[in-house]
Amino acid sequence: MDKNGVPVSKKLEENQKYLSEELAIDKNFDIIELPVEYNGRKMLFYMVDGFVKDSAMTQIQRELAHLKYSQYRADTLKLLITSRIPYVELETSDNLNETVDQVLSGPAALVVDGEEQVILIDVREYPVRSLEEPQTEQVVRGAKDGFVETIVFNTALARRRIRDRGLRMEYLSVGKRSLTDLCIGYIEDIANKDMVETIKERIEKIKIDGLPMADKTIEEYLYGQYLNPYPLVRYTERPDTAAAHLLEGHVLIFVDGSPAVIITPCTFWHHLQHAEEYRQKPVIGTMHRLTRHFAVFASLFLLPLWFLFATEALDPPAYMSYIGAEETGKVPLLTQFLIAELGIEMLRMAAIHTPSALATALGLVAAILIGEIAIEVGLFSSEVVLYLAVAAIGSYATPSYELSLANRLCRLIFLLIAAWFGVTGFIASVTVWILLLVVLRPAGVPYLWPFIPFSFHALGDILKRRPIPLKNRRPDAFQLIDEDK
Repeated sequence: MDKNGVPVSKKLEENQKYLSEELAIDKNFDIIELPVEYNGRKMLFYMVDGFVKDSAMTQIQRELAHLKYSQYRADTLKLLITSRIPYVELETSDNLNETVDQVLSGPAALVVDGEEQVILIDVREYPVRSLEEPQTEQVVRGAKDGFVETIVFNTALARRRIRDRGLRMEYLSVGKRSLTDLCIGYIEDIANKDMVETIKERIEKIKIDGLPMADKTIEEYLYGQYLNPYPLVRYTERPDTAAAHLLEGHVLIFVDGSPAVIITPCTFWHHLQHAEEYRQKPVIGTMHRLTRHFAVFASLFLLPLWFLFATEALDPPAYMSYIGAEETGKVPLLTQFLIAELGIEMLRMAAIHTPSALATALGLVAAILIGEIAIEVGLFSSEVVLYLAVAAIGSYATPSYELSLANRLCRLIFLLIAAWFGVTGFIASVTVWILLLVVLRPAGVPYLWPFIPFSFHALGDILKRRPIPLKNRRPDAFQLIDEDK
């Protein structure tokens, strides 16, 4: 019994007094206290309305009604569990404090007069939406199911794809008040044991009332670095993507209430991969990957480079003499870029909050009333709008939403430094940016691996989509137990 434990009494009235007070039965309309009596034995059910399956509870009560006086022996509790309660997930507790936490988490509690243990029946059934394809990770061909906000469903979707006996789904509870369910998933004979233990220790040390932002809160506690805009974990809502990373030796973190699963460790290049690449032929997947890489780096460097050419801080070669602004507009170029960047960000926020029925109208307002008229009246240069549009498309082509936001911030910084300090400042800022990425080591894995440190074998998986039969090695940087596939 822990220091906060309250032992279960043999007297039903004492148990009822404690549970009724802690669960605030008289104030909570959705918490049910159900006194029952079966053949002279008094019992109490405690449950949260809306969490329990009505059909299961009805069947359990029906079975209890068949109890006979002759069946009340010293091992009544064992009799109820083994033969009278027709349910799979049963356990007992001798701690009333734990019983309160369990009831608030969803299971029903059965308190029996004369017994020093409470039966916990996991008949919870959380409200859940249908399994739909994630909006941010769509594929032309492939599975159309996606994770939901219920942790049990999410772990089942992962197990459906990996039936390995080494797959582990370890349960933890986080939050002093929320008691949020959390699961760490990994394949025991593949994953790095030290990494798994480190992640578990960090999660167990989390001291917070609750996890209203679910997975994002866990990431901040795991790795900190609050001023670093780059994501140190990868999120996915696709079960097939999660399963692929499990087989590569990654550790997954499932948080109840979130449809996104945390993948750790990850590198910069993990955020540039997409499931669509593996649903096409290798050569097509390679083409998609290279195009995506070009789009991502264009979203970072296109605007500051064009600004340097347009302001003649950098002379373009002869074959690129067309680069520059024919009409700079009435507003200075830097101010145009800043206003346009602010406009793009406002449009992104507006799109999030705009109902889908009005999305087309929002696009027309942005494209015609703002962009086109701004060019016609001479406030904006048409080249500014063009290159900003290309950079914005590169941001939207980035598979990881978190990475696209970080790149957008860095693009703005590069642009400002290029405007203030010219070519030298731009080169220096890019160098500092690379160094900052080099020193990042989430979960002990270099963020820019396999470029820094260099790994020729792993480099092929970054630049091209290698055929699956030829992918016979797992990432070397993870220091896995089993590195061969």
